[in-house]
Amino acid sequence: MAKQGRRDFQSFWRKIRLKYKLSFFNEGTLEEVWSFRLSQLSAFSVLFAFALLLVIFTSVIIINTPIRNYLPGYLDVEVRKEIMQNALRADSLERIIYMQGKYLNNVVAILTGSMPVDTVRNVDSAAIIKADYNIPRSEKEENFVRETYEKEKYHLTALNPSTPPTNVVFFYKPVKGVVSAPYDASKNHFGIDLVGAPRENVFAALEGTVIFTGFDPQFGNIIQLQHRNGFVSIYKHNELLLKRMGDKVVAGEAIAIIGNTGELSTGPHLHFELWHNGIPVNPEEYISF
Repeated sequence: MAKQGRRDFQSFWRKIRLKYKLSFFNEGTLEEVWSFRLSQLSAFSVLFAFALLLVIFTSVIIINTPIRNYLPGYLDVEVRKEIMQNALRADSLERIIYMQGKYLNNVVAILTGSMPVDTVRNVDSAAIIKADYNIPRSEKEENFVRETYEKEKYHLTALNPSTPPTNVVFFYKPVKGVVSAPYDASKNHFGIDLVGAPRENVFAALEGTVIFTGFDPQFGNIIQLQHRNGFVSIYKHNELLLKRMGDKVVAGEAIAIIGNTGELSTGPHLHFELWHNGIPVNPEEYISF
């Protein structure tokens, strides 16, 4: 049985390798014009090579042309990113429309007199928070401040202009989250990392002006704010920036959407830095996270 199978295989192999001659003759003179020899094996090989080249050529055309966007389940990375950014913009616009609606309802209630006196209505989480609190001091507090000033006016640190004026500045928490990496100047980590929920708003820590907005390959989308008293706050790895250079913002106003942009980012978080007169300071010394 094994010998019979071997003979059948050898017979089949000789058959497909057997060459046939194809000739072309001149009809008038019956002279052979052109001829070539071809076996079944070589014919199958040529057809297979042609089909393979056709598949490769078609794949190259689809990959390098916009035709790929019409294939089911195939979307370019840029298209996916654009869809996500449009969704974030729509969410931000919906939030702004909601806040404007609340504001107009309050204005109408005030003008019509339907709002009771000393009534506080619910506002959005990104409500405006002023940094200037003009709280009157009691006589006991005035005496304490006066005595402290007399004791410390000859102290050397009192003459150091780089000391942050924390007694007159009220910081706003930039994002709702937890600290995943603390401030460490020895490792050139001049800020803290705050892990928050995806698409969470990033708020301005103080009232100020937007002095920079842009993209950095390592830190992603960045926005910087200049504040009074020499403070500068920096917000990195944002998914979307809501403000432009020159815009005025108040403490607690939404300025960006938390994201995962930049090579140094390992997940959705905010890298927050606080600088005073060109010197980085630890944000945890001024803000309770």
